[in-house]
Amino acid sequence: LMEQNVVLETQEALDALAAEDEAQEEVLTDKYLLFHSGGLLFGIPADHVMEIITNHTITKLPLLPYYVRGIINLRGQILPIVDIRRLLDHPQGEDTCMIILTIYDTLVGIVVDSVQRMLDVRQDSITPVPTRNDQKLVSGMCSLPDGQTMLRFDCDTLLDQF
Repeated sequence: LMEQNVVLETQEALDALAAEDEAQEEVLTDKYLLFHSGGLLFGIPADHVMEIITNHTITKLPLLPYYVRGIINLRGQILPIVDIRRLLDHPQGEDTCMIILTIYDTLVGIVVDSVQRMLDVRQDSITPVPTRNDQKLVSGMCSLPDGQTMLRFDCDTLLDQF
């Protein structure tokens, strides 16, 4: 009888561990590159990020929308450069870096104030933006463990601006 109790307790412990493992596996995360622009913290899905560059000359072209700063030649490829601050009507700051994105096989660069870090964010923590009026380029938001609010940058909407 005592042997049966030990076996049952062991099986219950194994079942509890298995359930705990399943619960941990069910937490799905996505990797985001966090960057600052116009005083806001944005997260861009890492699968869109090709590279981060600094000190690259932007060639200005006439007849472009106000938010397109110009183009750059990146290893033989000509890319448009979008200033996120202009697009979101934020005050201009110093150009510190560009993030090169790939969106549906299209390369585009965005000028941002600074890049913070890469971070895994739980998929179930992203919530809809309360209002869509002034939130172009934002497809969701979440609170990060350090208390900051991350706005999810919507790459698809960025291409719609062209």
